Amino acid sequence: MRISLPTYIALLVMFSSCKAFKSLTAKDNSANNSTTAAPKTKTISFLDDITVTPGTGGDRNITASKERKGSKENTTPVAADPPKTIKAVTLTNTTDNSNAALLQMKYAALLNVGPEQLNNPLLLQTIDHWWGTKYCYGGQTDNCIDCSGFTQLLFDQVYSLHIPRVAQDQYDSTGRVKEEKLTEGDLVFFHTTGRGKSITHVGVYITNNKFAHASTSDGVTIADLNDPYWKQRYRGAGRVEK
Repeated sequence: MRISLPTYIALLVMFSSCKAFKSLTAKDNSANNSTTAAPKTKTISFLDDITVTPGTGGDRNITASKERKGSKENTTPVAADPPKTIKAVTLTNTTDNSNAALLQMKYAALLNVGPEQLNNPLLLQTIDHWWGTKYCYGGQTDNCIDCSGFTQLLFDQVYSLHIPRVAQDQYDSTGRVKEEKLTEGDLVFFHTTGRGKSITHVGVYITNNKFAHASTSDGVTIADLNDPYWKQRYRGAGRVEK
């Protein structure tokens, strides 16, 4: 079938218009149907091992550890500060009952006896006053003291008795006492400088084989007669007439 020229031109125009309309429609639909890209979000991370401890006055102390999860925990102990010795500043013939009870418990533990066995609070108070005072030869002050200076002061303060200043003289002026008969206030004597029988060290017996003395290494402290060092150097005991 032949198509006349006018009809052909009309069909060509119609075809071109439909194609253009389809192309335009496709673009519009593409624009309408396109999915809007979601905005990128930042990843939120949290610090590990944060410790929050309440402080005073509403304050908070916040500590962040540098260690992360899975790391080995540091278990190294922190060394504590050493305890400080506080000396008594006043020596009297009577002591407050509560202070006396505290001293009894303290020295009962050191001497390994019951508190009821320590019935001379002035003796305990005097030892406590001098406890830890460093040793120096010839000293007799709160700064430093030697063994015979300590025993002489203790007898003066506790028993109101005067004894000689030198250890050998203290030995010579006292009556001999057997070790198994020792009682509180007896003097115990030692030779600590090599071989010999001369008296070079002295202490005051308390109870349960324990004696107080001014040690060259530890200052004023308590030692045990059964300790091998002192047992080997023990030269006898003496009792002051009261």
